[in-house]
Amino acid sequence: MTEHRSASRGESSLLRRSRWRSGDAAFQVGVSAVGWLIIAILVGTAVFLIGESWSSLRHFGPLSFLTSTRWAPSEATSTQTDPNPYGIAQFVYGSLLTSMIAMLIAVPVSVMVALYITDMAPMWLRRPLSYLVDLLAAIPSVVYGFWGIFALIPAIRPVGQFLADTLGTAPVIGPLFAGPFFGVSYFTAGVILAIMVLPIITAICREVFAVAPIQEKEAAFALGATRWEMLRMAVLPRSRAGIIGASLLGLGRAIGETIAVTMVIGNNVLAISKSILGQGATMPSVIANEFTEANQPFHLQSLFVVALWLLILALIVNTVGKVVVRRVGKDIA
Repeated sequence: MTEHRSASRGESSLLRRSRWRSGDAAFQVGVSAVGWLIIAILVGTAVFLIGESWSSLRHFGPLSFLTSTRWAPSEATSTQTDPNPYGIAQFVYGSLLTSMIAMLIAVPVSVMVALYITDMAPMWLRRPLSYLVDLLAAIPSVVYGFWGIFALIPAIRPVGQFLADTLGTAPVIGPLFAGPFFGVSYFTAGVILAIMVLPIITAICREVFAVAPIQEKEAAFALGATRWEMLRMAVLPRSRAGIIGASLLGLGRAIGETIAVTMVIGNNVLAISKSILGQGATMPSVIANEFTEANQPFHLQSLFVVALWLLILALIVNTVGKVVVRRVGKDIA
């Protein structure tokens, strides 16, 4: 009887192990399939964009789009080869400029907010404040656009006009800015983007700061450091890679934003404005504005070229971000 029970237990144990192994194998196959699916979607997106833009790329040449700021669909003809009427350099410039403005505003604010939530705020305030910051990510971009038009632009117009009147010939503010400041500009779009990427950067920084070694924090306090000195010596150096990664993730988000930027940037597609108070356009905004009206030769295909270069720019930003984070992580270790 005892031998029979022992045999039964052994068989049930083997059966459970077999089920566990089968479950592990199924889980591994499922996870691998999802991973390859993501890669397939990315490759499929790139192949689709190349296919839709191929006629325009072949007709004008792929690099001719990046070396010109002349965007004139109405002047395009089916036999035209030179010059390319679909130059997109001003759109690349607008995307990078607005994103840089957003990063200059959002990164310091996000780091300070995350530090306050994790290490300085009272315990009863930390969770509600975290929820409030996270809720900013749930607001639709079109709502940010409406807020920018009816609230931000009227508030920023006097400041922009003052800067234009007093520093209109200075670099960045000028030198080509002239006339009244209406509010729609690269700078306004950058402020909107800063607010939109702030919850993303803050959430990641908050998690990074929360896992900083508690022993180093206590050691800093034991040596007589103030709270700010503790953060500067024990938290921020250890979190450098996480902050950079969060910033680059926010940068990728800012480069691809469409509706809110389209509503407040002015959509000037004719030239590059060297002033942050000037009007311009970004790669997503020109696609959103002209996609439904693309009826000129190679117009729609050239918009697909813009989308293709936008994808390439986003991949470059993410690749550079991975490399930088890895190197910074090795330096800290």
